[in-house]
Amino acid sequence: MPDDDLVFKALADPTRRFLLDLLFERDGRTLTELETQVAMTRFGVMKHLKLLEEAGLVVARKEGREKRHFLNPVPIRQIHDRWIDKYTERRVTALLDLKTELEGEEP
Repeated sequence: MPDDDLVFKALADPTRRFLLDLLFERDGRTLTELETQVAMTRFGVMKHLKLLEEAGLVVARKEGREKRHFLNPVPIRQIHDRWIDKYTERRVTALLDLKTELEGEEP
């Protein structure tokens, strides 16, 4: 599966998006910290984190006996640049051109 597909699959689930939101609020959380925030078993949270790691959205690092999870926003930015930005650029340009024309300014 291409990387974009893994990212889209990971972002498709509301629980995984919530876990990413938690890491955005405070990076470096342990499994126990994340588990207390969702209504599911520890094993369920581990499965979601594994999928997020496979998509590159979360990076885990072992610190002593704890494993800390960190948000990696790069894949989301790549999705934005590839799939969102190019579709909005023409609209923004058209709106700027319209603004210029309505205000009687020279481009």
